[in-house]
Amino acid sequence: MEEIIRVDNLSFSYPDGQSALTDVNLTIYRGETVALIGPNGAGKSTLLLHLNGILHSNGVVKVFGRAVDDKNLRWVRSKVGLVFQNPDDQLFSPTVFEDVAFGPINMGYSEAEVRKLVTRALEWVGMIGYEQRSPHHLSLGEKKRIAIATVLSMNPEVLVIDEPTGNLDPGSKWSLIELLKGLEITKIIASHDLELVQALCPRAIILDRGEVIADGATSHILADKRLLSAHGLARNKPS
Repeated sequence: MEEIIRVDNLSFSYPDGQSALTDVNLTIYRGETVALIGPNGAGKSTLLLHLNGILHSNGVVKVFGRAVDDKNLRWVRSKVGLVFQNPDDQLFSPTVFEDVAFGPINMGYSEAEVRKLVTRALEWVGMIGYEQRSPHHLSLGEKKRIAIATVLSMNPEVLVIDEPTGNLDPGSKWSLIELLKGLEITKIIASHDLELVQALCPRAIILDRGEVIADGATSHILADKRLLSAHGLARNKPS
């Protein structure tokens, strides 16, 4: 299997001294859909922000064998697309078209190429016809789809998504799960939604208090009620 992302001995503390990650080691392979699960404050979002260079710290993060550092940052971000938990952090233009076109324009594509990339990305997320709509007047589920499209328009090889189903109603949640299931791309999904994890991710990694607690087949991890309970993930305490 081709190694796409490798994290070695990664530790990170915020400026106030709070430790967020401690000696994290993991490898992601091409074609995988991997869940990063854990309670709030486990360090999931902090880890995701290291995968395309928004955060840097002690340890090594590599994408396709290249270090995630200032020298490689533009290249890394063309390979690893990050979708934030709150779509309002990703949508800032007057229209959906402008938001989805922002990345390709900044990558230097021609006008014709930009239009082609935007159309394809909107088709992938089921949002054709929304090009001239204001993203700020859309529902949360629609905003999340557009946020994903802003990343897909740049043709990344890895899609990194933070809490994609957070605050969605059940209908919007399962619609988004089906959308993600249909995307043939390596995916890393941070979530504490175990229904999403079970439906989408053959592999799961438990992160708690900044440490990797378990890494293996999702079916095995979700069956271990005692493990889930110990790390704030089980619905019911083990007997």
